[in-house]
Amino acid sequence: MNLSLGMKSIFLFLLSILFLILITLFESALSGLSSGAERLLSLLLLIFPGVVGVIYGILGIARKELRPWVAILGILLNALFALFHLLVISFAG
Repeated sequence: MNLSLGMKSIFLFLLSILFLILITLFESALSGLSSGAERLLSLLLLIFPGVVGVIYGILGIARKELRPWVAILGILLNALFALFHLLVISFAG
């Protein structure tokens, strides 16, 4: 199955949401980590997929796919999610 770039962007947003749910569920198990390790984990699992999702969305618009609204939606959702968690990480600690 060959997904469009806009759909890959939406999939990465959903993957970020899944990681957020898993981090929240296993928060007590992660309590022994240092704050630097928690920030790195959040960066890798919450922000990095969002940035890649934004890139996929931009590429989807640049390639003029059939449904550009999916790519635009992916860009918006991923960018807002990544920026929010980047703001949270910058104030945490």
